[in-house]
Amino acid sequence: MADEISAYSGASLPFDLEAEQAVLGSVLLDASCLDTVMEILPSSEYFYQSNHAVIYDAMLEMSNAGLPIDFVTLLNRLRREPGFAENDGKSYLVELAQIVPSISNVETYAKIVHDKYDIRTLIVTAREILEEASEGTQEAPVLLDAAEQKIFDIRRGQNMQGLKRIDQTLIETFDRLDDITSPDGDQFRGIPTGIRALDDTITGLNRSDLVLLAARPGMGKTSFALNIARHAAITCHRRVAFFSLEMTREQLASRLLSTEAQVGGVKLRTGKLADDEWSRLVEAGDVLSKAEMYFDDNSAITVPEMKAKLRRLRDVDLVVIDYLQLMSGGKIENRVQEISAITRNLKIMAKELNVPVLCLSQLSRESEKRNTHRPMLSDLRDSGSIEQDADIVLFLYREGYYANTGDNEAPAPDEDQNSGECIVAKNRHGETRSVPLHWQGEFMRFTAQELVRQEP
Repeated sequence: MADEISAYSGASLPFDLEAEQAVLGSVLLDASCLDTVMEILPSSEYFYQSNHAVIYDAMLEMSNAGLPIDFVTLLNRLRREPGFAENDGKSYLVELAQIVPSISNVETYAKIVHDKYDIRTLIVTAREILEEASEGTQEAPVLLDAAEQKIFDIRRGQNMQGLKRIDQTLIETFDRLDDITSPDGDQFRGIPTGIRALDDTITGLNRSDLVLLAARPGMGKTSFALNIARHAAITCHRRVAFFSLEMTREQLASRLLSTEAQVGGVKLRTGKLADDEWSRLVEAGDVLSKAEMYFDDNSAITVPEMKAKLRRLRDVDLVVIDYLQLMSGGKIENRVQEISAITRNLKIMAKELNVPVLCLSQLSRESEKRNTHRPMLSDLRDSGSIEQDADIVLFLYREGYYANTGDNEAPAPDEDQNSGECIVAKNRHGETRSVPLHWQGEFMRFTAQELVRQEP
């Protein structure tokens, strides 16, 4: 970006000569100022004047090498720079030291330099966007996504923060506790999944967390994810974005209707509905239509494209992705490395957008080879980075799924073949345990086991 700014062939780009000089002069007078300046200006590209960038680079190099910085040592270091003029260089360093109004304001000077850099970067970025759009070689959606990513990168640079002393962090922590315990505390807590025992274990779906929900095909991953999304949108009044790489929007809506109206999915596909079922469907449709749920069924979506769409949607509370192995990570030949890149980018997305990301994943066939089919972390398919990047790993398991396989571990006929469990296999926020569930296949939903026992 620095080279592009330098090569910009338009009107002079905005910069503040006095602020740049004051920053460098402050460091010359008191080398300890560099610690403050480096947090705001991490590299020399923030300086518009090329001679200022050279001087700042020399300061950073000397600081990294543990060398003292003053007029004499800096001058000696700059003599090694090509084209350095002894007399002019010496005079300019003296001028920098004399021009500083007050060393105590060095942080303000550095912020002015940073702000001018952001404005210059924005101008150059806007010019790039205009040129790419004028070429006519890219489709509009690609251009829009690229433009949004470039602008977002500038804003992300603005929000970079340095190290914070613990007392500042403690104040923020206590402020958050006050928010949680206030009458409106629900909006500050993790988003409930609708299964109380699971929420008690993982404290809900918390912002910036990457939550992995994994199971073998047919266990009900999508249904469980839809149950969570429905509870978040309807019961908790949150805004939910659901990216489905496998099913269409209509199929997802049909499942939600089946769950909400408690009308069998088969009846929705055949249309053989009784009058009372029609009434329940109309009521369910009215409830669902008021929910802040958004579906995207692009089967070739990438993480950058997701981020662009989520930024446009604004104020998203929960992101659901169905499912990991169908995503593309770009031009990476090795599938393990590709999955690793995807999971890492999903975690970065969760942190940057400050939103919980619930990502579904397939399990490998290893669990099928064991006498007991209960999944383990080692069954995560394609990459060990899935376990590493996820804050929480959940496994869905129903022993009744194997009832007709002839396996010795299949449940006996008198056992509840619809019982299941959500296994919390990894939990950065607390314990790991198994939460009992009940599978209602007719309505494509999971409920808490204790609720089923209470039903007459």
